[in-house]
Amino acid sequence: MKDTILAISGRPGLFRLVAQGRGNIIVENIDETKKRFAVGQRERVTSLNDISMYSDDDDVSLMKIFATICEKNGAKPSPLAHNKATDAELRKFMEEALPNYDRDRVRVSDMRKLLQWYNILAANGITDFVSEETEKGEE
Repeated sequence: MKDTILAISGRPGLFRLVAQGRGNIIVENIDETKKRFAVGQRERVTSLNDISMYSDDDDVSLMKIFATICEKNGAKPSPLAHNKATDAELRKFMEEALPNYDRDRVRVSDMRKLLQWYNILAANGITDFVSEETEKGEE
């Protein structure tokens, strides 16, 4: 699941990898529209599994942060809206999700994007963020 959820630079929302073609990929919106389209080689596509956030110790995988938020919210979307939250609310949200985040390098816009992506995933029933194999491998 984690490798097939994608963020595409310049496009709002998240996408699921459907198929790979010659020189492009086919993606589908993760929302109620389920609209499919081709993404060319020139667009910057990133798997959510490859994204991490700065912390005081070491970078933390986005999936681990999503798992923490999911646990705190009972696998439901956060009541906080990414586009209406104040900077103070976002900082409080971030402290709950990742208490030791690097306050110098993690910007409010990063926190907004984290909240937006979590709410998209949770609203569409995607809540299996950290697999059992990953947890065992890290212990």
